[in-house]
Amino acid sequence: MAQLEGYYFSAALSCTFLVSCLLFSAFSRALREPYMDEIFHLPQAQRYCEGRFSPAQWDPMITTLPGLYLVSVGVVKPASWIFGWSEHVVCSIGMLRFVNLLFSVGNFYLLYLLFRKVQPRNKVNSWLEALIGYCERLKNKQQQQQSL
Repeated sequence: MAQLEGYYFSAALSCTFLVSCLLFSAFSRALREPYMDEIFHLPQAQRYCEGRFSPAQWDPMITTLPGLYLVSVGVVKPASWIFGWSEHVVCSIGMLRFVNLLFSVGNFYLLYLLFRKVQPRNKVNSWLEALIGYCERLKNKQQQQQSL
């Protein structure tokens, strides 16, 4: 059963990544310019991407800790060295948005680990069975509400 759970998790993670990539592609084509708070975050992330880390470079309108920008640089800079991409490509809005896509897949994995911790094996055979059971309860609750 544990081996099956691994296959189910791999399939769910792959589907999540695929759907995220499709959404990322659609949004990136539709939104070529910075959107909402990207107006503040994109220039800051690009300064970090260019290696300008001094406190004078910090935008006072941003309340986000600099760790997110540093992690983004830690992801995109090695990609530029490996693939030979220019700084313009690596620090582009699309590439910096792609880092968020990677974070979403990481969050899926963390959610899986959390779910496994909350639902130990002696209570539920697998996280997938618990998720299916939860969905069935929601479906039953909706049917009960519709019948009222």
